[in-house]
Amino acid sequence: MGRLDRDPTRPVYVISVAASIVSVHPRTLRIYEDEGLLCPARTATNIRLYSEEDVRRILWIRHLTQNRGVNLAGIRILFELEERLGTRILETLFDEANAFDDQAEAAKRQPAAEARAAMAPAKPTEPTEPVHPTRQAVGINQH
Repeated sequence: MGRLDRDPTRPVYVISVAASIVSVHPRTLRIYEDEGLLCPARTATNIRLYSEEDVRRILWIRHLTQNRGVNLAGIRILFELEERLGTRILETLFDEANAFDDQAEAAKRQPAAEARAAMAPAKPTEPTEPVHPTRQAVGINQH
């Protein structure tokens, strides 16, 4: 089997390797398992084995906790909803959140650009020579 033919559900990574792939401590993966967020396969000697799908799930957990402020209980609910509905709601939420972040960033930049424009010196539209008030009132040009 070539690298592209790998089964993403096949458990192949021991806990230390899986933790290294996603840059966490192995204890973190045990906590995720205790919280019901992961269910790695076990060997006959009770060694945890993680699949590519498990690694992807860990990356989702890390993203939601670190970038979106979701706690582990909230993540468990999101995963349960996704399983119950049979849809990829996390990917949809991810796309919507990124679109919202892009809009928020654009909105932050816009007021700054407007403030700079308001502070810029106005370009005169008329000659800058003063017109005597009496001449201006009767419509007489100075020249």
